[in-house]
Amino acid sequence: MKPARHRFIDELAERFASHGAEPYGEAISQAEHALQCATLAERAGCADSLVIAALLHDIGHLYEDPAVLETRDLRHEEFGANLLRELLPESVWQPVRLHVAAKRYLCAVDPAYQAGLSWASRQSLALQGGAFDERAASAFVSAPYAQDAITLRRLDDLGKDPSMRTPELEHFFPLLERLLHVDRHQAGVRAAS
Repeated sequence: MKPARHRFIDELAERFASHGAEPYGEAISQAEHALQCATLAERAGCADSLVIAALLHDIGHLYEDPAVLETRDLRHEEFGANLLRELLPESVWQPVRLHVAAKRYLCAVDPAYQAGLSWASRQSLALQGGAFDERAASAFVSAPYAQDAITLRRLDDLGKDPSMRTPELEHFFPLLERLLHVDRHQAGVRAAS
């Protein structure tokens, strides 16, 4: 008999099925974007936690009204991080929480980065407060998990290809299941060391 899956995996599968096909301003759906980001992270040899962060970085969008996205910043990164905080190690939810800040940081330190953003990313950047000033950029880059968030942000920018083929969501379930069972105390101790 197969062991039961963690309830979060079933909830995630349902959320992808019910809301993943919704657009979010790019030429692909939210589910396609998540799968592309995770696939790119996996292909790049990123840590397991960053692969899952890439898969789940926009999970907050799956709980939003798509009609509101063009007019307000609903802070999907905070919602997503809060949703994941009790379920997954800090090395997953912190990059999720920081991926918007990473975009604002990269725009502050690299004008070519900002010029290369997709139209939808430029629109959301304006709603999210624009590029950081020098002080905010310095504070961001010295924060724990900032480098993982920057990597995640670059994966986010690449994961918008209408012709890219990816594995199905279920491909990532074994890795997600392993991370869901990581002892939170141990995860915190490892992150601090």
